[in-house]
Amino acid sequence: MTATLLQTRELTKQFAKNDVATVALRDFTLSIEEGSFVTVLGRSGCGKSTLLNLLAGLTQPSKGEVRYRDRVLTGPDTEIGYLTQSDTLMPWRDVLRNVEMPLEIRGVPVRERRPVATQLIGRVGLTGFEHHYPRELSGGMRRRTSLARLLAGNPSTLLMDEPFGALDAQLRAELQADLLRLWHEGGQTVVFVTHDIEEALLLGDRVVVLGKIGAILLDRPIELARPRNADTLRVDPEFVALHTELAAALQEGAR
Repeated sequence: MTATLLQTRELTKQFAKNDVATVALRDFTLSIEEGSFVTVLGRSGCGKSTLLNLLAGLTQPSKGEVRYRDRVLTGPDTEIGYLTQSDTLMPWRDVLRNVEMPLEIRGVPVRERRPVATQLIGRVGLTGFEHHYPRELSGGMRRRTSLARLLAGNPSTLLMDEPFGALDAQLRAELQADLLRLWHEGGQTVVFVTHDIEEALLLGDRVVVLGKIGAILLDRPIELARPRNADTLRVDPEFVALHTELAAALQEGAR
């Protein structure tokens, strides 16, 4: 039986502005098993990003708790890596120095961190671009660099907030395939937020559909055979049925 790695218990988060409280997430309870790939699917404003910030320890809940390896998470943890929607590469650092930054922060000497960063750059398909700066890279290449930097910290859990949403369809498909390959090789636990039904089904072995203020509308395993390909999935009757089910859940949650 796979162990529970990450767990939320009656998680509530509210924000106050001008003495008015806004609830982003209410009484949210979820358990995530080690080594799983969970996609969190929902419309804009349903609390997906707030949930990831809580899971990353970047903000504290108003009520409830996040537990990681059966201990309460009170702040960021080096085992948990977070890839946001926005481009957070340092413009004054080239690809190599961006990727090795997590190791540099930890005080790892250059002679040790440089080979690790170089290997990761190769794994994301950027060999030959080590000394290019972010301004010299395409959007897809910047995302690959961000992914390599995320992995440089050697996290066992990856939190990903719509990381490919701003890319065109071809680049998105390539990076989805890269991510699945890296997950298969590394065995990390992944929590991947998206608003795209096809992406949720292509990537996840479990999909959690969120409604308003983080209400769980649907939580189901995805047993489509791996490896998965979007073109073949679209004509798979099981995929079509799942797509219809998830779309109905999203529609119901919008009412």
